[in-house]
Amino acid sequence: MGSEALYHLLDPGNAHRLRDAEVFDHAVVPDQLAKFLADEGHVLVFATIGDAIVGFASGTILLHPDKQPIFFVNEVGVREASRRQGIATALCEMLIDVARARGCKGVWLATEADNHAARALYRRLDARETRDLVAYDWDDAMGK
Repeated sequence: MGSEALYHLLDPGNAHRLRDAEVFDHAVVPDQLAKFLADEGHVLVFATIGDAIVGFASGTILLHPDKQPIFFVNEVGVREASRRQGIATALCEMLIDVARARGCKGVWLATEADNHAARALYRRLDARETRDLVAYDWDDAMGK
C-alpha cells in the first residue's frame, strides 16, 4: 500500500467505516456496533491506510464500588499484510492514552502463553508480565 497509517478513535461519525472491515474475527453486526457506541465504557481505536482498515484495538472500562476504574484491553488485531510496521504498538498506546484520559488508574489484559507476537508487543510497551493468573470461562466465552 505504501502509505502511512492514520489512527482514529471510534465515534458515531466514523463508525460506518467498520462495516466492511476485514480485521475482526467476524463481520460487524450493526446492532452490536450501535450498543458498543452507546456505552461510554467501551473504547475502540482503529488504523487506516488509504480507505482500508488495517488494525484495531478495543477495551472496556471496569468499575467497582471499592476501587478506582481500571481498563481491560479486549483485543488487538492487525491485518497480516500490515504487521511489523508499528501499527499494533501505536494502537495500544492510543487505547491506553484514551483509558487514562477517561480516569482509569490501571490497564490489564491476558493473552495465550504461546502467543509470542502479542507477548513481545506488550513487553515493548513496558507492560509487567505476571505469572499467577488462571483464566476460567463459561459458555465458551473465550472460544476454543
